[in-house]
Amino acid sequence: MRTGKLVGILALMCMLTLLAAAQEDKSKRPSPPGTAEVTLKGKKITIDYSRPYLKGRHVGQELAPWGKVWRTGANEATTLKTEANLNIGGTNVPAGTYTIYSVPSEGTWKLIINKQTGQWGTEYDEKQDLARIDMQKSQAKTPVEQFTISFDKKSGDSADLVLEWENLHLSVPVKAQ
Repeated sequence: MRTGKLVGILALMCMLTLLAAAQEDKSKRPSPPGTAEVTLKGKKITIDYSRPYLKGRHVGQELAPWGKVWRTGANEATTLKTEANLNIGGTNVPAGTYTIYSVPSEGTWKLIINKQTGQWGTEYDEKQDLARIDMQKSQAKTPVEQFTISFDKKSGDSADLVLEWENLHLSVPVKAQ
């Protein structure tokens, strides 16, 4: 009888713990969620990611180390969802869902479009890469404390995908096919 009660109490505690974890408010995380969206040719392109802060650290050193694959955000893997077939920096990307990684560098950064989805941000499988695309690098107009991904719409069918952090402004052209 006691064993049955103990098992019931433990099961209830497990269910409550799982329920609390499922309802976690991601906006309270140290790296809260962010979304970048643009509509090209009537089709939506969305990037969901987490937005880490510098907090006195530096890109290329403690954050997004040079020459190593970086999750391009924090927490869960950064996700690109596109309803349109795209051309990103000269590479064709079919409509669908992808994970975005990058390779930071003092020189040219690489944007990685990866076919694996649903994983935690640090789980990277190079064999799943669809493409590695060079990004244009320039100086940010003002320092950027919190990592930001955005789209700078150029026309009805094109935009620049922009990553900004610290003193970096990185971009790559995106065109709906």
